[in-house]
Amino acid sequence: MTRDDLRRALVEAAYLEGDFVLRSGKRSRYYLDKYRFETRPDLLGPLGERIAAAVREHAPDAVRLAAPELGAVALAAAASLASGLPFLIVRKEAKEYGTARRLEGPFEPGERVCVVEDVVTTGGALLESVAALREAGLVVDTAVCVVDREEGGADALARRAVRLRPLYRAGELREEEKTPARPHG
Repeated sequence: MTRDDLRRALVEAAYLEGDFVLRSGKRSRYYLDKYRFETRPDLLGPLGERIAAAVREHAPDAVRLAAPELGAVALAAAASLASGLPFLIVRKEAKEYGTARRLEGPFEPGERVCVVEDVVTTGGALLESVAALREAGLVVDTAVCVVDREEGGADALARRAVRLRPLYRAGELREEEKTPARPHG
């Protein structure tokens, strides 16, 4: 699937128009429903391949991937399969049972990790994950996302010495969306 074919498929599957409240609390007239592309093998496979390629290009020294729960875990798994790199799951908070870990999966302090994310708006969830990874002694300076909504996330990450590498920018997807508004649901 070409980059343009994948862009069109993402728009077809996940671009919704209406009145939405984002995780950041901001309101938006459009929404990219990540679960509409992360749950489809015909899109998840090509996304995993493109994320793996972006990691090879922009974070060639990474020895593992990491993904904030829940949304980006499927993407990290697909990229892990495509790249051969193991991945970590970053919980929102440490669980209160079993191993009581915030990071799931084996790692060694000092390892370089590339964080995988689905859609970045302000970068809040990604910044929380970066902080947890760094607190555990991991080196994080690159994040790859499927879509950058271009609403400050890249700048917020840059202020924390993390370079955001999006597969697509929202402007590209919105440019693709030329049809009348589709109902969400």
